[in-house]
Amino acid sequence: AKRVQCDEIWSFCQMKEKNVPKGKRGPFGIGDVYTWTGIDSDSKLILSYLVGKRDGRYAKVFIDDLASRLANRVQLTTDGHKAYLKAVEDAFGADIDYGMLVKIYGEPSTAYSAERKYSPAQCCGAIKGVVCGNPDPEHISTSHVERQNLSMRMGMRRFTRLTNGFSKKIENHEYALAIYFMHYNFVRIHSSLRVSPAMAPGISDKLWSMEDVIALIEAREQPPKKRGPYKKPAATAAPQISN
Repeated sequence: AKRVQCDEIWSFCQMKEKNVPKGKRGPFGIGDVYTWTGIDSDSKLILSYLVGKRDGRYAKVFIDDLASRLANRVQLTTDGHKAYLKAVEDAFGADIDYGMLVKIYGEPSTAYSAERKYSPAQCCGAIKGVVCGNPDPEHISTSHVERQNLSMRMGMRRFTRLTNGFSKKIENHEYALAIYFMHYNFVRIHSSLRVSPAMAPGISDKLWSMEDVIALIEAREQPPKKRGPYKKPAATAAPQISN
């Protein structure tokens, strides 16, 4: 990878964060759930992802994992989330060309109309900033990772807004994402590349099928332990009762 973009996409599990009772707030798995993603701009390969909260602790785990998968110095672009600053510094130090794209949002003139009720805020502009190194200003962008976020919302029912298809268990949410990213990287042909994202950089030399994915899952499963022959318990003498 040479140019990497990172972003977070929002979803929720069981109920939205504002509806979580006070007694259930705190543990991960109820309320807001964010998926951190890092994509290679050239091959469109998802390099790393993490399901968690949108805070500094999860940012550090995500960026550390991303750094461990890169073989050379890259240009990194993120949004203006402050948690990235320390996470990137701890993981890469000065060995990175890091740019940040800060978007400016505002309310449109029809902010109080019925159509505005379920629409996101309108982007009024963006500011490109250099955080570390010497990133190319023309490539300080998050357009590729944001397009990938749109693919996630279109490809998984549990990410669709204003439906009852949201995740009820965090484990199922994580399983669905694991299947999605495996399918996206190895099985799905990218429309502009004409190959899968894993084939573009040479990670895979073939286009996988879902049968290949299922075979991989079955190969990783541990076979059940064989039960030994049934042994009849030895007879014991009746206890002596003294007067």
